[in-house]
Amino acid sequence: MFGNIYWRNGIVPAFTMNPFSSGRVADDDTDFDEPDAFVSEHVPEPGPFLEGHDVLEGEAHVAVHEIARDLFEERGVYDATFGYNLARLNLDQRHPDAGYRYAVDADDPSVLRAEFSPTTEFCPQAGALIKGSFRAWNGLSDRHEYDLVSVRVRPTHHQSESLNESLEELEMRYRESGDVPGESTGPGSTAPLEREGDNETNDPSPF
Repeated sequence: MFGNIYWRNGIVPAFTMNPFSSGRVADDDTDFDEPDAFVSEHVPEPGPFLEGHDVLEGEAHVAVHEIARDLFEERGVYDATFGYNLARLNLDQRHPDAGYRYAVDADDPSVLRAEFSPTTEFCPQAGALIKGSFRAWNGLSDRHEYDLVSVRVRPTHHQSESLNESLEELEMRYRESGDVPGESTGPGSTAPLEREGDNETNDPSPF
């Protein structure tokens, strides 16, 4: 139902995915929940973007988040501060209010809503991470059942309004054209996506 688990099968070479972790010492796994566990105390509460929609919990959340992990791994959507796949943030017990929550749109079940809660209100990577997330989900849409994955950052981020406006623009262009803006459309292309002009950081985007 939720697509194939590509990285477990060795189809995606791990050494091509992570631009940040070379030379880093691995985190102590005791600080993380198991990937197949949904620990409500260690994930953010659903925010306003998910209000009134079918919020995923338990196994439904785990199944969708497992796809997110695989898509992020393929596209290199990594938290540069912690040096791990962004999906791992949901499992990090040190940041129980950070990560992604999901909901199926109440008016259109072909749309998945994804709301990102950053670790701090001034998270400098937020723009790159949410746009990378949007492009991973929608640029690899053959890996899941949704026609659109709509991504927003939680309003607690100090630039949430401008960041969400840029996401709305990306979404509108994607709906109109069927192509993810900035993504190379050639068959088998793995060219990096263009940066959409984040104001909070000048670091080059790996997405």
